[in-house]
Amino acid sequence: MKNPVFGSTPSGAYSPGIIAEGRFLYVSGQGPLRNGLVVRGSIEEEVALTLENLAAVVRTAGASLADIIQCCVFLADIADFAAMDAVYGAFLPDPKPARTTVGVALADGIKVEIDGVVVMP
Repeated sequence: MKNPVFGSTPSGAYSPGIIAEGRFLYVSGQGPLRNGLVVRGSIEEEVALTLENLAAVVRTAGASLADIIQCCVFLADIADFAAMDAVYGAFLPDPKPARTTVGVALADGIKVEIDGVVVMP
């Protein structure tokens, strides 16, 4: 059984989040979008907006940032790691979720995409 969760406007054929078996929320990759449109900026600005979008899905599901147990961060330029990490570290509460960060080619010229897994409270 799975139930979709919204909170951000998808830019493609996917659900922003899925609650599986009532226990886990899988949040699709979020990017620096507002109302379905890419918002370009510095890496810090794009990471902040991306995390705000991730948080919107998490909150809409009835969870909080403290319930995130895992994130994957995708960077268009791995040299942006330190700047991303500073914004990410300030945004998420301790203990931080497990995380993987990789450099990849991203759609629409965005600099960052972040997905996550949440244990529902």
